[in-house]
Amino acid sequence: MRVLAWHVHGSWMTSFVSGPDTYLLPVLPGRGPDGRGRARTWQWPDTTRELTTAELRDTLFDVVVLQRPQEIELLQRWTGLRAGIDVPAVYVEHNTPSLSAGTRHPLADRGDITIVHVTRFNELMWECGDAATTVIEHGIVDPGHLYTGRAARIAVVVNEPVRRWWVAGTDQVVKLAARLPLEIYGMGMAALGKYLPDLTGHLHDDVPQDAMHVMLSANRGYFHPYRWTSLGLSLLEGMTIGMPVLAFPATAAPESVPPEAGVLSSDPDVLAAAARRWLADPDEAYERGCAGRRHALERFGLQRFLNDWQHLLKEVAG
Repeated sequence: MRVLAWHVHGSWMTSFVSGPDTYLLPVLPGRGPDGRGRARTWQWPDTTRELTTAELRDTLFDVVVLQRPQEIELLQRWTGLRAGIDVPAVYVEHNTPSLSAGTRHPLADRGDITIVHVTRFNELMWECGDAATTVIEHGIVDPGHLYTGRAARIAVVVNEPVRRWWVAGTDQVVKLAARLPLEIYGMGMAALGKYLPDLTGHLHDDVPQDAMHVMLSANRGYFHPYRWTSLGLSLLEGMTIGMPVLAFPATAAPESVPPEAGVLSSDPDVLAAAARRWLADPDEAYERGCAGRRHALERFGLQRFLNDWQHLLKEVAG
């Protein structure tokens, strides 16, 4: 099939475009949010093709995979086609709803576009009205068992930590940094540096995905600080490369991290104690990381993800 999709969530797209179809990616001058084209920091297959808006209008495709509400308007403006009416369409909901109860999904009143949630938790929490819904959990491109844990430090991955302060658990990162040696990765590290001046040299801004895996794997463990978010791919990637993990038991984390792979607790003291134990006992850290990797490959393996998407796209495209 020929699948139109915007490059929005880089890690998720890396898995999605690993399938057997041809993936058409809008590209704009400057490669802004509505036209990033192909990834620049990860090698995507030759089946991914960049198309300008002019080229897109003259290109046939079988199905469109939407990921933001504004893409419905962009599709019609750029191609003249209406999603779900003139061309089959699905909508991937990557995010949890806002914290107000019963948040209604933007596509809840549409009966012609299936909403695809990335976790069961998200499907439960969004109010989707009459729209058809399904769940396709994440799939991870296996970077290999990279974990060494040679550095007695705990890694954290968080994007825009200051803007997303409470949701991302940045306050808990700041508190943990006063107790344990941290290594922090993500976008927006300059803003975070104002709160963590002692971590100069340990804040890594916007590291490319492949380099990130190698850098993460050198740390003894991984701390996932989020309070309210969809299941973060960085948590699954950390498990896949063999890292033991620490997280709060929020959203989909409890059903995604088995007890043998790490520690989940709403008590920051419990998480800090586990981290200290791993810093002192690299053998336990390694064993837990191995258990996490086995689970991640089984539960979030790439082939299962691609099979699920093939089944849905063929069903929608007819």
